[in-house]
Amino acid sequence: MAGPHRVAVLALEGVVAFELAIPSRILGSARDPGGGGPLYRVRTCTLDGGPVATSADFRVTVDHGPELLAESDTVIVPAAHQRGPWYTEGRLSEPLAAALARVRPGTRMVSICTGSFVLAAAGLLDGRPATTHWRHTDRFRRLYPAVRLDPDVLFTDDGDVLTSGGVAAGVDLCLHILRRDHGSAVANQVSRQCIVPPWRDGGQSQYVELPVPAPNGGRPEPGGTAAARAWALSRLHEPLGLRELAAQAGMSVRTFTRRFRDEAGTSPGQWLVLQRAERARQLLETTDMTVDQVARESGFGTAASLRAHLRTVLGVAPTAYRRTFRADRT
Repeated sequence: MAGPHRVAVLALEGVVAFELAIPSRILGSARDPGGGGPLYRVRTCTLDGGPVATSADFRVTVDHGPELLAESDTVIVPAAHQRGPWYTEGRLSEPLAAALARVRPGTRMVSICTGSFVLAAAGLLDGRPATTHWRHTDRFRRLYPAVRLDPDVLFTDDGDVLTSGGVAAGVDLCLHILRRDHGSAVANQVSRQCIVPPWRDGGQSQYVELPVPAPNGGRPEPGGTAAARAWALSRLHEPLGLRELAAQAGMSVRTFTRRFRDEAGTSPGQWLVLQRAERARQLLETTDMTVDQVARESGFGTAASLRAHLRTVLGVAPTAYRRTFRADRT
């Protein structure tokens, strides 16, 4: 009988301590339902076999160097706070390139959070779907335009290459790997043991800070649209038309639309939807309002409209969002 699936976790200098531990905690907890033996053998290596600093106030000492990569069935690259050329220039460092060259063809490659920059720099993501932490998507797109980046999802699975979004999305991805390899029963058992949900609705969108930053450091520009935006924010619960917004700025609709996009980076209609979604988020998190009341107060009008827009913007329904983020659960 074949032994446990061999997993190598590559710890780079400055590795994020939490993400470094995810594969061992999730995959390493999986047991064969028939015999109880471990389904995965998770081991950690560094580029030279020596200790590395973490993102916390301690270093980690490992028992393996890059030779472990050649012996493994799955290689996982967590994020690291020390930025290498894969994050700044779009290329691998020589030691990292040499280490990854040891990986056997057919090995499953996995990244957690900004570990996706490493896979992209190695050319493993070109033309393939991938994700990364939502805060780093603009940089990722600039460095790796050939990658089909989807910043809204918690993880992507393209067969032998899988990527996850930021931080705890690595838990979602490792549970997905369990589910894919051994079925839902094994994944659910591990999720219960680790006290995490076996599946999270929606994607990274529900965690993204939605409000568009004010231009010019928040100072209104003469002849700009900032005053109209401030006026709209105090009336999100009311019907707001483009002509009304343009009138607040003293502009024609055409000029207002052009200036608004220049200043806010989006159209007035899209901006309003995002601000109303943010208002709905706040009400769902902090009040006991019904979904119908939240819909009216945020300007969506009906519960059906609120559900449709939240699914578009956040990827989840209002009730699911409230369950996840309500602060005063009893």
